[in-house]
Amino acid sequence: MAIAKAERLMNLALCLLGTRRPLSKRELRDSIEAYVETVGPGQRAAGSDDSFNRMFERDKDDLRELGLVIETVESLDGEIGYLARRDSNRLPPITLDAEEAAALGLAAKVWQQARLAGAASGALQKLRAAGLPEDVDPYEAHSALEPRIPVHEAAFEPLMLACRDRRPVLFDYRKANAAQPGPRHVEPWALECWRGHWYLAGFDRDRGAERVFRLSRITGKVRSRGARFTAPVPDVVTVRETVASWAGETADRSARIRLRRGAGYPLRAKATGMRELGDGWDELEIPYGHGLDAWLVEFGPDVVVLEPAELRADVVDRLRAVAKG
Repeated sequence: MAIAKAERLMNLALCLLGTRRPLSKRELRDSIEAYVETVGPGQRAAGSDDSFNRMFERDKDDLRELGLVIETVESLDGEIGYLARRDSNRLPPITLDAEEAAALGLAAKVWQQARLAGAASGALQKLRAAGLPEDVDPYEAHSALEPRIPVHEAAFEPLMLACRDRRPVLFDYRKANAAQPGPRHVEPWALECWRGHWYLAGFDRDRGAERVFRLSRITGKVRSRGARFTAPVPDVVTVRETVASWAGETADRSARIRLRRGAGYPLRAKATGMRELGDGWDELEIPYGHGLDAWLVEFGPDVVVLEPAELRADVVDRLRAVAKG
């Protein structure tokens, strides 16, 4: 279905770009096979006209969202026609200096481990054909830097495409304190990497609010939904700030824990106070914010929460959920 739509949009774009005069809906319908197939041979029912009109309007809007400038022209007899002038849809010449080319090469290196590697490489080859300086090798610039953004989650690519196309998605998500995953119906806004993990920000339809999801906790396939977004997309999506607050980065209290000696070095780095307890254990005072319970669970039997009581209870609940799962 996706391939059929892409072919239909391509044929419509070629018709609008190739004509020297505005084409009416009737002419476009007779010229594009996918539109002809909306009715049977020799038929022109009112229902089929409505189906074609809806399909044509959607396709026209999709092409405009992709950047094609489509003009609407009314003839002397009142008939509406459409065309896309080549001069209105031609990109200006691409000129890049050495620093800009190096920046693009560095960006391409970042995605070498992701599914975007092929697209990034192809884009640079097209830029070179369009006039990238011959004495600049975008792949070798700043060769001392080897940045990587690892993308191991199968959910990354379908979510990236859904964010680009503004398509709602449905997936099963396992919360850190839940034994079994549950369904999530989300309007995806943005993907962002924070401390080696990918997160999706979007509007959770079932909860009627903004939510952030860690991709490694998405189970099964990501399914696309045909409906449009129901909530406005914010101009700025603060994925990192939201995750940081959940991870206790904005802590306003303190917690006391017991930590096995020789373990939990990230916790020791954050400690505001520490004393030896003996028997291979230390007592630490660490900042306490939302999400600290999920972080402490990752250290397993090397951590025991002393206080506050609600943090201890949250950690116990999470450990029980893991044991049941």
